[in-house]
Order: sequence, then structure tokens, then C-alpha cells
Amino acid sequence: MTRISKNRWALWIVWLLLVPPGLYLVHQIFPTPQIDPWHLAAYVLFFVLTCLMPMNINGASTYLVQWVTIAVFLKYGIFVEILISQLMMLIVMVRSRTDEPMTMRIPFNSIMFFLISCFSGLAYLGAGGQIGSLDLLHILFYGLIFQLVSVFSNQIIYYSYDRLTGSQAKFFSIDALWDFALTLILFPYAIALYISEAYIGVSALLLLGIPFLIMTAVMKLYNNTQLINNDLQKAGEIGHQLAARLTADEVLDQFVIQVSEMFNVDYAYVIDYRGGSLLMLRMFEHQEFKHREIPPLRYYKGIAGRVIVNNSPIIYNKKSEWQDIVTGYIPNDTESIMCTPIARNSKIEGVLMLASKKKYAFKSHQLKILDFLSTYFAVSLEKAGYVQKAIAKSERCGLTKLYNYRYLDEALEKSMEKVKSGAIGNLSLVMVDIDHFKAINDEYGHQSGNDILMSLARILEAEVGQEGIVARYGGEEFVIMFENYSKDLTLLFAENLRKKIERHDFQIQRDLDMERSIETIHITLSIGVSTAPDDSDEPNALLRNADRALYIGAKQAGRNKVAAYSK
Repeated sequence: MTRISKNRWALWIVWLLLVPPGLYLVHQIFPTPQIDPWHLAAYVLFFVLTCLMPMNINGASTYLVQWVTIAVFLKYGIFVEILISQLMMLIVMVRSRTDEPMTMRIPFNSIMFFLISCFSGLAYLGAGGQIGSLDLLHILFYGLIFQLVSVFSNQIIYYSYDRLTGSQAKFFSIDALWDFALTLILFPYAIALYISEAYIGVSALLLLGIPFLIMTAVMKLYNNTQLINNDLQKAGEIGHQLAARLTADEVLDQFVIQVSEMFNVDYAYVIDYRGGSLLMLRMFEHQEFKHREIPPLRYYKGIAGRVIVNNSPIIYNKKSEWQDIVTGYIPNDTESIMCTPIARNSKIEGVLMLASKKKYAFKSHQLKILDFLSTYFAVSLEKAGYVQKAIAKSERCGLTKLYNYRYLDEALEKSMEKVKSGAIGNLSLVMVDIDHFKAINDEYGHQSGNDILMSLARILEAEVGQEGIVARYGGEEFVIMFENYSKDLTLLFAENLRKKIERHDFQIQRDLDMERSIETIHITLSIGVSTAPDDSDEPNALLRNADRALYIGAKQAGRNKVAAYSK
């Protein structure tokens, strides 16, 4: 038997031993005064209506029923108040949305409500209060004792339960303070209801009850509007943050993080819709990105497929609603799911899926906000793509597609700062120049020379890979920058590169001939090397040193050579 099952049986056993016998004893010891069924029915009606209109205060549902329960207690005593409280408990259990099993919540809450009714009722009677009294001072004084004991009993029971279950126990939390404040606010209404009904009759319930219910409904509507406005404000803030991101990856990561935080979810997934398949693009679980190999699915499969086919967002409140639909990856402890298409220019590009381990975790207005955010996300992603293209054009050589001098200059500054701070040990530059390049242009034409520059650029990229940065310095000169490469290692790389180019067959087309024939030619490189901090700790000086090594050590020494700068 699992621990949860044991706790469930223990709660029901305690309930059986406490609540039914307790009700019998209360009825015998504190008999109920004569009851007018119509009056009691009116009380119960307004009580139920109040239970159906909870307020959301500090993120929790609050039921403004004290104005009825106090009046019922003052008129009919402990037994009827216990029955009314138990009815409230059942209504709250049915309406509340939580992932706790009902088989545990019902006995626990029934015991708690029963004990609170008993403690507060006995405190009222023990202090000298009388049921049915119409003395205003008597009612105010002893009724306040009833309410204060009720609030404190509630907090003590919750605190004790948290201690027993190992949960974080906190006496008088923010929710408790709100409960206490509401008690003080509703107490005069309860006294007015009790006295008015005693003197006027059941019509007093209508005179006071209907305005109270209308006020509660208006406050609930205002409260819901405030919640929506708060979510809209958060959505606006997310939109501004997305607009500030320059790369597609930054937009994507920031969007997933911010949306997960806004809706307080356990899981968030961005699914790409491409070529008739669904591909997992981002997985964000328990506040961190995960990387798993998830096989692609056909576009119409699973929950994401349903969203794409219907082109409509969707909410599932519990696992039983979607477990027959799901295909592919989703955590086993998932309950609630909110899913919306990501569309751009009326075309679906993907799907955003948010999931929670709680039942009924999402509200209908949140789905509309998420749909709006997904559209904003798609626009931001498109804008980031344009920005990246513009940046690439400003950083790249138009002919060779290598980085240009502007980019090299900035990268050299940043890397030299790393050397000075000790983040890296060495910074090496390799300056490459094509020997006799003017003669190639003169004999074969400038377009043929450009073909050689582009072919050499691809070779340099392949040789350097992710180890360094390759840039076109100007004309037929190229610069390679390596972090954490010693001078000896850089010289070895340069020598291997020189030999490779010397043997490479470059195919060019003779632009200056009528036949424009294809010809194979060979070129050689002269290469200069300098290293920081040995040769210099200033970016421009390091570049000049590599240039000096190239011309003095390699060019003037006969070309097709590698030379290192020496002081």
C-alpha cells in the first residue's frame, strides 16, 4: 500500500471517529432552538449563492460566507452552523480546481471545518454568549469572540497539518491576514443580517442579501478585470523585451523563459512546423532548457497536430481530456495543457505548448493572451532575422563572405582584453598574402583573380574551422586570429597551410581569351605570425607586427615562406 493510500485511509478513519459522533454529541448537549423551515431555507439559499461567487485575493479563492455563518450561529447555535459549514466545504471542494485527490481533501476539510465550528462555538458559549440574544452589545462582544477564535483555529489547524506532513509551516501568512481583515469587514454585515431578520422576518434576508450579492458580483467582475489587466501588462512587458533582442536564438529563448514565468508552468515547448512534420525546437522543463532527441511527427499527430489542423488554440484542464490524443513526448506527470499556433503572415510556422502538473492550471483569458503573445513572438522572430542579415552584411566581405576588417578590428580588441585580464593565455595572428597576385590578374583577368580569392577563402574557413576567425584584410591579404594558440602552434598551422595551398589546383577561366577556356593554376602564400603578449599587448601593434613579419621575413626572403615576428 502506497503512502498516499495509507494517509487516505487514516484520514477517513479519523473522520469516522470524530465527525459523525461529534455531530451527535453536539446535537444532544446543545439542542437546536425551534426552527422556521422557510427562514432557514432562505439563509441556506443566500449562503449557497455566496459560495458560488468567490473572490480572488492574493491569487487564492476567498468565499465571503462569514456574513451568513455568523448569523446562522447566533440564531440557531452550533449544530446548524456545523451543518452549514459542512455544506460550504462540499461546495468549495466541487468548485475548487486542484490536483489533490478528492478522497483526501473531503475528509481533511470536513474535519477542519468541524473542529473550527466546535472551537469557536464553545468559546462563544463558554465566555457567556447566548444563542438567540438580541442585546446588541452582547451580540457584538461575544460574536467577535466567535469570529476571532474561528480565525485562530483555522490557522492553528493548517499550521499543525503542515508540520505533520513536512510542508513549510508558517503561522499567519499573507492569506491569513487577508482572512482576518475580511472577518472584521464582514462582521457588521452578519450582525445586521441577524438582527434585521429577527425583527423584520425573512424579508430582511432579501433587503440585505440581494444588495450584498450584487456587490459581491460587481467586486468579482472587477477582480477578474484586474487579473486580466495584470496579465496584459505582463504580456506587454514580454513584448518590449522581445523587441530588444537582436538574434533569433535570443528571441526564442527569452520568449520561452518569460512565458513560462508569466503562466507559472512546469513545462514549455516550441514545436517547429516544417515540411509536413513537427520538430521539437525548444524544451524548457522546471526552469531550464533540456536537450533530448525527439523524433519528428507528422503535422496532424497529437495535441500540436490538432492545433495546426484546426488553426485554433486549445486548453485541457486535466489528463483525462487529452491522454487519448497525445502522440510523442510529454512528461507523465502533466495534467493541464495550453497550446496555441505560432503564425506569421497568416501562415502557421509552429506551435507553443505550455503544461502544468496541476489540474485546471489555466484560465480562458490566458489562452487569448498567449495567442496574442505567439503572434508578437513570430513578428519579433522575423525582425531578428532581418537584423541578423543586416549585421551579416555589415560584418562580411561582399566577395569572399569572410569577416571584413571592421569585424576583425572589434574582435581583436575584445580578445586582447581577455589576454590582459588573464582569461586567455595567448592571442596569435596569421597574416596571409597571395604571391604575385597582380600578375594573375594581368594574365587571366580580374574575374579569374576573384575566383581564386573566393576559393582560397573557402579553404581557409575549412582549415580554421571553429578554432579561430578568418577575415579578409584587404586586396589579396587575409588575417586569421587564434585564441590560446602559442607562437609555435601557430607557426605549425601556418606552415601546413602554406604547403597545402602550394599543392592545390585552382580552376580558373581565362577572361581575356575569346575561348574563355578553363585552366588549372597554382599559387603560393607568404605568411607572417605574431603572438600576444610576447610580441605586443596592443591590438594594432600586434597586427603591424604580423604584417612586418609577412613582408620582411617572408616576402623579402623570397616568398612562399612563413616568418614569425621577432623584436
